[in-house]
Parts: sequence; structure tokens; C-alpha cells
Amino acid sequence: MRAIIAMSALLLAGCSLNPPLSKPALPVPAAYHDATGDNSASAATLPDWRQMLADPALQRLVELALENNRDLREAALNVAAVQAQYRIQDAARLPALDATGGGTRQRASSADAPNGAVTRQTSAGLAVNAFELDFFGRLRSQSEAAFARYLASVEGQRTARLALIAAVADAYLELRLAEEQAALTERTLADWRLALSLTERLHGARQRNGLDVAQAAGQVATAEADLHARDRARRLARNNLELLLGAPVPQALPAGLPLAQQPVMTTLPAGLPSELLTRRPDIMQAEQALVAANAEIGAARAAFFPRVSLTAQLGLGSAEMGSLFQGGNRSWSFAPQITQPIFQGGRLRAELKLTEVRNHLAVVQYERAIQTAFREVNDALASNQTYQRQIVAQQRVVDAAALRERLSNLRYGAGQDSRLELLDAQRQAYAAQSALLDLRRDHFKSAIALYKALGGGVS
Repeated sequence: MRAIIAMSALLLAGCSLNPPLSKPALPVPAAYHDATGDNSASAATLPDWRQMLADPALQRLVELALENNRDLREAALNVAAVQAQYRIQDAARLPALDATGGGTRQRASSADAPNGAVTRQTSAGLAVNAFELDFFGRLRSQSEAAFARYLASVEGQRTARLALIAAVADAYLELRLAEEQAALTERTLADWRLALSLTERLHGARQRNGLDVAQAAGQVATAEADLHARDRARRLARNNLELLLGAPVPQALPAGLPLAQQPVMTTLPAGLPSELLTRRPDIMQAEQALVAANAEIGAARAAFFPRVSLTAQLGLGSAEMGSLFQGGNRSWSFAPQITQPIFQGGRLRAELKLTEVRNHLAVVQYERAIQTAFREVNDALASNQTYQRQIVAQQRVVDAAALRERLSNLRYGAGQDSRLELLDAQRQAYAAQSALLDLRRDHFKSAIALYKALGGGVS
């Protein structure tokens, strides 16, 4: 029995019929379209998400999401399931050794013993049942495919983790925007209500006409409608955030920072497109899927060759339990079997063709993952470069609109401008400030998108 097991172990490293793994060339240019001089060179390691998202309230929310998010839990359970499947598949390469024991009592009648004679038989031993000797690497290829699928699931978990961090950051920025837009609208509404009250008093004193009152009232109604919209946006953003957290937003959060002071890193080293192959977990996941598909071709090829299996048993047998372990009661059996496929109705060739098609599909998915990553990085780089300049220009718009509003208010008070001119100046100032808040939110979201597109600092 020891010799049989030793021989079987030597055969575990049998030949492999896997085709050579050939990765396609990068289906993207050698550099990003909007890369700067620093980005075109090899990039340094990306910062950890805590360095990227330094707002203490946001950091706490991300921690809660990583602990409680159901999608992330599902990804972790998928990893555990695929790992168990790999262990099951890999165990087929080793002989299964079973301990056996049994006993029989039998009565048989004969001419010499018409009442029947009772016979007894007791046995105990060790057995190896139908262990396949992997001469052509079929089991080895299946084990390699299962291991590659396990590694792909690990990368899938990293992808889910990175996506969750980015989603929580985006939801938090949406909540901050809704809150700051609501605060801006409340301040504006308070000013416009005061202006309406003053206009109504002047109209009562016959110093303003009914048109001025109607314009001021319409302005207040517009701000009130905007306030309801801001409140709705705030509630929806909070609901989305709670879904990502997998728990209610805690009351005792650290104080959040306004958009103008968000310490989100907006400049990141993009490096070269080739670095995405080791940074992006989704690309690494697609690569492992390619490895698995390649190994499955080897298993399908090995199915055409003879399959050798071994059944063996070594034990003891005796008519009496008390003498079972005495000398002279040993027994053994050795039953090798070889099976050569002759006619399968084309099934083996179809299975080989299927694995080859799946391998081609894995190559296409691998290339598509690289192209998608390249586009996402290019989009984020373009956004980052333009948002900063747009914010600077929009700040000038805000300053100019605020100056116009002050001057129009003075001229209107002096009777030099109409109420319509003042109304237009006030609306322009309000819209300019609101647009600036939107741009700040979009700028930080584009930085987070670049961080995600580059693969993030997620272990």
C-alpha cells in the first residue's frame, strides 16, 4: 500500500497539455492623451484611501461601509466559495485513503448439515478507491483553472472594495453639495423676503408700483421652490449614503468640511497605461480568467487520452473477531483500470472547441478591460485639467455678479435702475454661486474617479 501511494504521488506532476499562455499586446496607445510630463513617466505608488480622502467625516463613513456594506460581504462570501471549490478540485489529485471494517454472519444448508451451518467473517483494512493517475495532466489542468478562478474572485473583491470607497465618497459629496446649496438658498430667500417686505411697504406708501411687488414676490417664490428641491436632494443623498453604508448615518460623526475646504487630492500620478495591468484589480481579474480558460483547454485535450485509475485494498480477515489481528490473516487486492475513449458522438471534440471559444472570449474581455481602464483614466485626466481652470473662471463670475448686485441695489435705491435690473442682478449672483458649488463637487468627484480608474490604494 505504501508503494502504491508513493507511486501515485510521483505521478501527480504528470505532463500538462495546456497551451502556452499568450497575453495580447496592449490594445491602447503608449501614453494617455491628456498626460502631463509628470504623468507620462513611471508613477509613484498611489496613496491609501485615507490619504486621498482626508475629511474625517468621510473617513468614518468609508470605514462603516467597509464593515457593513452587503455587496462587499457578498464579494467576500464569493471568494470563500470559490476557494472551497478550488480545494475540492485540487483534492482530486491526491489519493483518498479510507479505513474499512465489516463483519458477516451467514447460514447455509447442505446435505451434510440440513439445519444449516453458520459462518462468520470479520475484516478491517485500508482502501484507495478509483484514484486517477494523472499521466496527461487532466486533473492538474482542472486544479490550475480552479486556482485561477479563485485568484480572479480575490481581485473581484478588491474591485468591489475600491468601487465602494469611490461610491461612498461620491455620495458624501452629493450630500455636502445638497446641504450647501440649501444653505445658500436659505440665505438668498431671507434676503429676498426682506426685499419683498420693503417693496410692499414702499408700495403702500405709493413709492413703488404693483409690478415691483409682483416681481419681488415671484423672486421669493422661486427661491422657495429651489429650497424644496434642495431639501429633496439632501434626503435622496442621505438615503443613498445609508444604502452604501449598510447602516444608518451615525449621529456622532466628526464635523464635515465644506466643499471649498475639502482636502481631496486632485492631482495624482497617472503613470503609463502598462501600469494599469498591476494596479487595476478588474484587469487582474480578467487576466486570471484568461489563465483559467487556458488551463481548461489543457483539461479538454487530456480527455482524449487514456484514463488510468487505481483501486487497491490492504487489510485483515478472519472468521473470529478475536483472531483478526493475528498473523496469517492478511489480505490485499490491486485493481488498476485503463479507459480509452473510442466513440463519444463528438462530445470530446465539442468540449475542446467550447474551451477554445471560451479562451478567445477571455482574451476579448481582457482587452476590453484594458481599453475601458484607459478610457476612464483619460476621461478623469481631462476632467481634472479643465475643472480647475473652470473653477477659477467661475470664481471671477461670482465676484463680478456680486459686484453687479451691490451696484444695482444702490442704483435702484437711488431711482436710477428699474426693479427688473436689480432682479436680474440678484438672480445672476445666486446662479453663479450655485454653479460654483456644483463645479467644486464635480472637481472632487473627477479626482475620485481618477483615483478609482488608476486602481486606487486598496489592498
